[in-house]
Order: sequence, then C-alpha cells, then structure tokens
Amino acid sequence: MNDAQPAIKIYGTRGSSACYSIRDFLHRSDVPFEWVDLASDQEARAEAQVSGLEDQRLPICQFPDGTRIERATVRQVLEKLGWYKNPSREEYDLAIYGAGPAGLSAAVNGASEGLKTVVIERYAVGGQAGSSPKIENYLGFPRGISGADLAERAREQACRFGAEILVARAGVRGEIVAGKGVGYLEDGTKIIARASVCATGVDYRKLGLPNEDRLFGAGVYYGAGASEAMLCSRQEVYLVGGGNSAGQAALHFARYAARVNMVVREDSLKAYMSDYLIDRIRDEQKVDVLTNTEVTALHGDRTLQAITLRNNRTGKEWTAQTNWLFLCLGGVPHTQWAAEAGVLCDSEGYIITGPDLPKNGKRPKNWTLDRNPFDMETSLPGVFAAGDVRAGSIKRCASAVGEGARTIASVHRYLADA
Repeated sequence: MNDAQPAIKIYGTRGSSACYSIRDFLHRSDVPFEWVDLASDQEARAEAQVSGLEDQRLPICQFPDGTRIERATVRQVLEKLGWYKNPSREEYDLAIYGAGPAGLSAAVNGASEGLKTVVIERYAVGGQAGSSPKIENYLGFPRGISGADLAERAREQACRFGAEILVARAGVRGEIVAGKGVGYLEDGTKIIARASVCATGVDYRKLGLPNEDRLFGAGVYYGAGASEAMLCSRQEVYLVGGGNSAGQAALHFARYAARVNMVVREDSLKAYMSDYLIDRIRDEQKVDVLTNTEVTALHGDRTLQAITLRNNRTGKEWTAQTNWLFLCLGGVPHTQWAAEAGVLCDSEGYIITGPDLPKNGKRPKNWTLDRNPFDMETSLPGVFAAGDVRAGSIKRCASAVGEGARTIASVHRYLADA
C-alpha cells in the first residue's frame, strides 16, 4: 500500500460485513488504513468512544484531518476522499464500462490518442485483479506486483492522459440512439458516447449454499481476500479453488495463518494452476491441499463458525471449525445489461465479438451496417468488448491488457467511418 499517506483508522468488530466492505475497498484502491479491532465493550468505549460492540454507530472511520464518520459506508468514504464525481462532459468519444485490466488499458490507449474518455467502474479500480496479493506472470515485473499496486499505476496513467474515472457507479442498461451509445447508471446518470467498450469482467462464482449470502463479509469472502490476510494471524483458513488466484492467495495467507487448507474438487492442482505455483505450494509446509473435496454446508449465526466438507471419492463428511472461508471459484460474466441492450452472448453469457459473429456468411439480425463487425466489436455497431467478459478470451491479466489496447484500434476504425 501507499505508506506515504497518513492512514485512515477504521473502528469496528471482526465479522462485520460493513467493516469488511470498507477494508476491501481501501485495500483495492491502494489507500493506507489502520484496522482497530474492537473485541469488548470496554475497548469500544475506550478506542471508539461508543457505548459498546452493539452500538449502531459502528463502523467508524477516522480520517487524518480529524473527520469522523459514524456508521460509515464505502460511498461516504469515497465522497470524503473526493473520488465520487459526476461526468464533466455531456458527451464523450469513448465510454468504457469496467476498470479492470482491460478497461484501464483501453482508457490509457484511448485517452493518450486524443479520445475524450470516461471509465465507469461499479466497485473499485482494478476489478478482480485488484484483489490479488501478487501477480507474477505479468511482463516487466520479475518479482511480481500486487493487483492493487498495478491497478493504481494504471489509474494514474489513464488520468494523466485525461481519462475520467467514475467509481462505485454501476451501469444498469444501455441503448443505441442516433448512432451513439447511451449508458444509464443506477443513480440516474446518463453517459453518452460515440463508441463504448464493455470490459465489465466477471462476477464471483458462489457455492450456492444456505447462509452464504448472510455470512458474506462475516467469515465468507469472495476472491483472494488480500485485505483480510493479516487478520488471520495464527488461525485456520480454508480456501476453495484450484486456479492461479487460489494458489497465490494460499501462499499469501500462509505468511500469517497457522494453516491454510486448499479445497479442490479435482484430483490435483494440475488441471488449472501453473507449474511454478504448484511447486511453491508443495514446498509450503503451512498449506494442505484437500483434493476431490468440496464444502457442503456453512455453520454460524452472526459469523462463520464451521464448515462441512465431503470427500467425493470416499464419501466421507466431516466438520471443521473455522472463521475464515475464501472462495476463488472463477466467475460468471457480468453481461446482464449487455444482453438487455441486444448484444449477442454465447450460451454461458460471454459476449461474442468480431469474426465470431457472422454465421454461415450471415451477419447478426440486428446488425445495421454494410460491413462485417470489426475486431472486438459486438453485434451492436460501435459497442466493443474486451477482457474476461468476451467469449474466447484468455483469463489472464496480461491478456486482458492486450485486448484493451487492441480494442482501441477498432474504435478508431469505427469512429473514422461514422
């Protein structure tokens, strides 16, 4: 994190989903913070000046300038940081939905080439990559780089070229009006642009178990959970998933936790994980890999207390006591708004682009131009897709960055023809 800045103090209780949301957002945004864990009514009174752990004023955020926000939310923190902004223009050349690696790459390339560019991000800059404790296979960083650090560098680069970035602003629907894309955000804001890029990435995949939504942020977490690692000191952690993100998370947690248990449905890690990570996990004494295993139940009222696991080969079930369960299960494409706008998707919801759109020599039914779709262009002229959300994409950070840059070449072709 950027230790040069004074830290924001967050007062709250472990297992509070509201506290987790703020910690997670600040970590992904590379904003330094200090977590003050209130474990008793006496600590709550002494540290946070509230009546006790049940005080409705928690969580409290204390800023370096002395500002104190009670019952704090991510939106209030955004506003205090000066990051919650409205669009400065009535119309843009390029609107990019999603500020993950693909969206940020498109923003850097578009803005640096003179396009009036706006980026709309529904949560925090960096997308899912921003939660990764370390990305080691990205060109130019032989010792690896955290997802938050990489995202912050890309954000600064895009802004230096003049791109605007609107965070915590989800798009809810889009349409094409008079050849221009119109995106409607959940707060009613309207974004008009000559061309649009859908780089919305994927939503975290869930286990689909009872109590899962209720325990989110209170023991159940999605993604690598880098913001929570230091809170797991000397505790037992369970992590579900067998891909690279799960492997990096397991090694990161092993620096703090007493033990990290990787729960993997496959026979081994070789199905989805790179060899270099498999070798490191094999050498890490704190990490156990439970193959052919899945989590079948979650236990706990206010916070997670235990999980039930089943070995699918032997049929054996057992219950493990834990307060920490991290789910790195990949994702499902975030394309609901795109589908509603008439953008063609495949059977799994990923957006179909470019030469994959024509079938048997015929263009899509809603295609209105006398040409085939450009590279990365969707079934709606002037609307492009890049990164994990695109059908056929390689689900890697470097690949997403390349797609974001590649998309801008087609955007220029489209704008020149318009």
